[in-house]
Amino acid sequence: MQSEITIYTDGASSGNPGPGGYGVVLISGKHRLEKSAGFRLTTNNRMELMAVIKGLEALKIPGSKVMVYTDSKYVADSVEKGWVFQWESKAFKKKKNPDLWIRFLKIYRKHNIRFVWIKGHANNPENEICDKLAVDAYSKGSLLKDAGYCPEDENNKLL
Repeated sequence: MQSEITIYTDGASSGNPGPGGYGVVLISGKHRLEKSAGFRLTTNNRMELMAVIKGLEALKIPGSKVMVYTDSKYVADSVEKGWVFQWESKAFKKKKNPDLWIRFLKIYRKHNIRFVWIKGHANNPENEICDKLAVDAYSKGSLLKDAGYCPEDENNKLL
């Protein structure tokens, strides 16, 4: 029997929008994988969601039982309270990050996933590692373009 996979995620940005990154820790039995990347211009919420996506996309066996720990209420509540499914039924009209939510739902439906919100910066060792991975990714690494982020959309929504 396959054991449950545990995923810890975090996203960060310096400014919102600004440079940002994500960090992910995947744990399955004795196996551990850490992932991260940084982006030139993005938002904190995009990086929180990207962390979850990258963690789930790293899974090799469809139907895996997964527990995702995140300090993002945006991500955890959107899934656990069913909001994202309502947004999907309305084609994400007037919702932020539709590109990432569509990508998330594609991989989400391949597994048995539960989300648990955890308080950030509260001495949870794995969450602290994810935070460091995320910050280091945009502070120290070469930065990618967040192709789905459109700053113009942010500005237009403020009008």
